[in-house]
Amino acid sequence: MFVLTEAVLAVLVVMTAIAMLRGKSGEKHSKISVIIQDSDDNQWAAFKYGLRMAAQDQNVEMFVVSTGEMLSAEEEYEAVEYEIENGADAVILQPVPGEDMEELLNRIEKKVPVTLVEQPASEDYTVSKIPAVHPDNYAMGKALAEELLRDYSGKIKGKTVGIVSGQGGSIAVLEREKGLCSILEDNGAEVSWTVSGFSTEEEEYILEIKAKADFVIALDDDSLVLAGKTASANNLHGALVYGIGNSMEAVYCLDTGFVRCLVVPDDFTMGYRSLTETAESLGHIFRRPQSRTVSFTVMRRDTLFLKENQEILFTMSQ
Repeated sequence: MFVLTEAVLAVLVVMTAIAMLRGKSGEKHSKISVIIQDSDDNQWAAFKYGLRMAAQDQNVEMFVVSTGEMLSAEEEYEAVEYEIENGADAVILQPVPGEDMEELLNRIEKKVPVTLVEQPASEDYTVSKIPAVHPDNYAMGKALAEELLRDYSGKIKGKTVGIVSGQGGSIAVLEREKGLCSILEDNGAEVSWTVSGFSTEEEEYILEIKAKADFVIALDDDSLVLAGKTASANNLHGALVYGIGNSMEAVYCLDTGFVRCLVVPDDFTMGYRSLTETAESLGHIFRRPQSRTVSFTVMRRDTLFLKENQEILFTMSQ
């Protein structure tokens, strides 16, 4: 009887262990969908690498939705609705320009947790209650102007500036421009022209036809790469290029000397923190994603291969 009892207990232990393993293997992972503009563009490489690393650490399923350029607010909302219908437990979103964007986001947040990236939902950071993980866009614009001042010992009075951005109307770009102009205006520089929201067809000539300026300052990756390419073709009328970028193409423009100074947001951390905040909020009624501000780095051609910059370049190449 003793041997029989022990045998039965052993069988029960084995059966319990098998059941537990089967339950674990069939465990449902939370799904987080990520929607960003032009998701296959190289400028998102570091961001997506951060997402992947966080997804592994948090043991969640992460999916980056394939999108094209220049989504409208309504198109982005429809994309989010589709993801929710197909099992998304939470959404990470780059909000697009539009007066009704915040209202649409509030609708989404009633269904699943939402975390924004790159910029908040509105210009008034204190009003928007939707959490966002983004760089200090105002400070990045200001940093560009300060680097320009440093190169000319603060003597830029009377100098002319052209400002270019591919993401016309976005809060990130508006904040960067405010930071930039706060320094330029105080030091007597004149903004001669601005270009924003250009189409792919316009890229070939949009900067070439603008009036001569001493400096061209690009406020996002697309415009920075465009300005670098235009300068390499000797079509910027001698203007020096400063800008914000987050792709290897932007770094190439810096390394070849067609861009004087590059400000790079920490997109890896933006991806890692946004997914971590979102994942940790799932299944916890009183735990909401928290807003975070990520850092940025100023790169020059002669500092490109410093150790800290090499780490940034590594995340861009993943």
